Amino acid sequence: MASSLLLLLDDIATILDDVAMMSKMATKKTAGVLGDDLALNAQQVSGIRADRELPVVWGVAKGSFINKLILVPLALLISVVAPWLISPLLVIGGLFLCYEGVEKVIHSLHKKKPHTAEEAKAELIQEEIDLETFEKEKIKGAVRTDFILSAEIVVITLGTVATASFMQKVSVLSVIAIIMTIGVYGLVAMIVKIDDLGLYLSQQHAQMKQNLGRALLAFAPILMKTLSIVGTVAMFLVGGGIISHAVPLIHHFSEHTADSAELIPNVGNVIGAITPTLLNLGLGLIAGFLVLLLVGAVQKFWPKSS
Repeated sequence: MASSLLLLLDDIATILDDVAMMSKMATKKTAGVLGDDLALNAQQVSGIRADRELPVVWGVAKGSFINKLILVPLALLISVVAPWLISPLLVIGGLFLCYEGVEKVIHSLHKKKPHTAEEAKAELIQEEIDLETFEKEKIKGAVRTDFILSAEIVVITLGTVATASFMQKVSVLSVIAIIMTIGVYGLVAMIVKIDDLGLYLSQQHAQMKQNLGRALLAFAPILMKTLSIVGTVAMFLVGGGIISHAVPLIHHFSEHTADSAELIPNVGNVIGAITPTLLNLGLGLIAGFLVLLLVGAVQKFWPKSS
């Protein structure tokens, strides 16, 4: 009896050790997507009133947990029943990301800034009226984007544990899903509250705290503006990267171009390293504009019923 219990405990310890090792490998492989996920989500929840930032981040985090609750069993099912479906579904998600990126760029270019105090006041009143709708749209958009990024994380993780047993796959996918969600939205919550921390420190008596607080207050808007740009660029990079990896012709072209760039004297290593990223960015932009044109054509021929 005692020996059986010890053997069981030893088996459990071995399984946990294997799961921890595979989770570590999967975390390393998904680190790039994690960075894009962080930038995208910090950008998605920007523009929210200070006292509503954390509730909005929490709303998006809950949506992210639901996304992964759907994606993990779905990915496991597809990998068993129809593994060939994973790549096309990812491409559709990548195209949608590129489309959203183009829409954001066009919206930012066409957005009119108020020229007079009256226009600014009217815009502020309108924002106050539509605050609840604005928050709901922000959360919905962020959760929608998170779904695609979460799908990529799940697929990368699934590829890492392709040869593992079914229970190990479930365990690793569950661990990665929880860690990624807590990690991303914990960091997003910290980022959006930097200005509040700066304000608190600037009101302290110690001169060092005041200086740090003023520095954080000055840094916060720059960081959010930077994340807004990086988040939009990340849409094209992630979307373009998904399409590139799913289409062998494009993937081989990217690799061949990077290899050729590395042959350039002196700067070859640097240019070769950034070439795939630049190609993914260009591919994401082109794909986004093509989808935008397609959506426009569909809306023109099949307009929504009024």
